[in-house]
Order: sequence, then C-alpha cells, then structure tokens
Amino acid sequence: MTISLASALSRKRLHAPFAALGIPPSVALAFIILALVIGWSLVPGLFSGHDPFVGVPADKLQAPSIAHWFGTDQLGRDLYARVVHGTASSVSSALIAVVIGLFVGGLIGLLAGFLGGWVDIIFARLVDVLLAIPSFLLAVIVVTALGFDTINAAIATGVSAVAVFARVMRSEVIKTRQATFVEASFLSGGSRWHILLRHVLPNASRSVLPLAVLRFGLSILVIAGLAFLGYGDPPPASDWGLLISIGKDYMKWPWLIYAPAIAIIATVLSLNRISRWLRKTD
Repeated sequence: MTISLASALSRKRLHAPFAALGIPPSVALAFIILALVIGWSLVPGLFSGHDPFVGVPADKLQAPSIAHWFGTDQLGRDLYARVVHGTASSVSSALIAVVIGLFVGGLIGLLAGFLGGWVDIIFARLVDVLLAIPSFLLAVIVVTALGFDTINAAIATGVSAVAVFARVMRSEVIKTRQATFVEASFLSGGSRWHILLRHVLPNASRSVLPLAVLRFGLSILVIAGLAFLGYGDPPPASDWGLLISIGKDYMKWPWLIYAPAIAIIATVLSLNRISRWLRKTD
C-alpha cells in the first residue's frame, strides 16, 4: 500500500510540470522525440562521431553494442551514424512537400471558397481529379516524370498533398465567410481583399495547422516509400527508406531494418500525437 502510494505520488510529481503547461505527458514525449529528430537533421555531427560513409570491413554486420548503438552494416559502417545523417534528407524532403502542399493547396482552397462561382467549380473539379488518384501512386507518377532524386520525391509528395489541403481550406473558408463578423465587415465597407486577408485567412488557417503537422508525418512515410523503391538518392546516401531497402537483403541481421524503421515509426507517431493535440486545443 505504501509502495503504491509512493509510486502514485512520484508519477504525479513527474507529470506536474507538463500539467502546469497544459501539455499531456504523451504530447511532451512527442515533442522531445521531434526535437531530437530536428537536432539530428540540423547538427548530425553533434550526435554521432562516426563517419556515415566510411566503414571498417573487419567490423561489418556487428550487432548493436556500446561501440555501435545500432550495429554496423554490410560494409562496416556505423548504422546509428547513417540513421542520424540520413535524417536531414528525410526531414527536409518532408518539409518541402508540406510547404508545397500547404501553399498551393491552401491558395486553391482559399480562392475557391471565398470567390465561389465558376472559380469554385473549376478548382473543385481539379481537386476531385487529384483526390481520385491514390496519393502514393500520384507521387510515383510525378517523380518518374521529374527524375529519380530526393528533391523530386519531395515535390512529388507535395503535389499529392495539394488536394487534401485545398479541400480543408475551402471548407474552412466557406464556414468563416458566413460568420457574423465577416458580414459586418462587408456592411461597414471593407473591400473583398481586405476581408480575405484580415478576417477570413487568419481564422480559416487555424484548422490547417494540425493538418500540416499530420501531413508532415505522412510525407516522411511517402518519401521513405519512394526511397525504398529506388526513387530517391542512390547509395551511399542514407535516407531512411533507402536504409530499409538495403537492409532487406540482409534479413539474417535484422537491426539493419529495425533501426531506420524505428526512427520512422517514432517520428511519425510523434507528429500524429502532436497533430491530434493541436486539433483538440484549436
């Protein structure tokens, strides 16, 4: 009984700082993981002292140990260093994809929802066509047309996300446009562009932020899938999806797959948790 009470008090003290900020512990953990991933992408050398491209043949295919946290690959390269250094490509590509989808899709949804009429009809049909094509298939089509490269994979992923952002932004703009304060601004003589930029855009974009965080995680998955199929940078690059693709040929040494896979899963789940928290607090 005493041990149980002490354990409960300990958990309460641990959760108290998060509760004071209004952040659940699971969300705080997600932010910590995301901060670590961002640190990996910005200053990878600070987190790993091994060269991700140069290995020691005598150390090939070693299991995880103190010297090599994630083990070594078939060329004796430190797998932890390769995962850390591959973060920059995976995260930056996903960020580019989200920016493309957010800007292009948000602009389409904003104009379609606010202007209405034939503009809404044309953009709505365009969005319907994009939504009819599976996003991963659309990304494969675009990256095949542009060429096999990580940046092209990011552009392809961004194009596949345009329709989702456009649909959400359009619905939010239509809802905001019908609000009382917007009608009052019209009656007081405000111009359409002033109302669009001053009232409609700030209020409609609040619901887009959780979607952007969610799409960030989905973009990491799509880009990893493209890299796995060979649509990204070729070896010796260390994109997470490419590491899994190489590791599948060495199933006897499973850490070659588990290490980058765990990095992808932890990052995507953290982004999903943050997105759900943002949606609830909106």
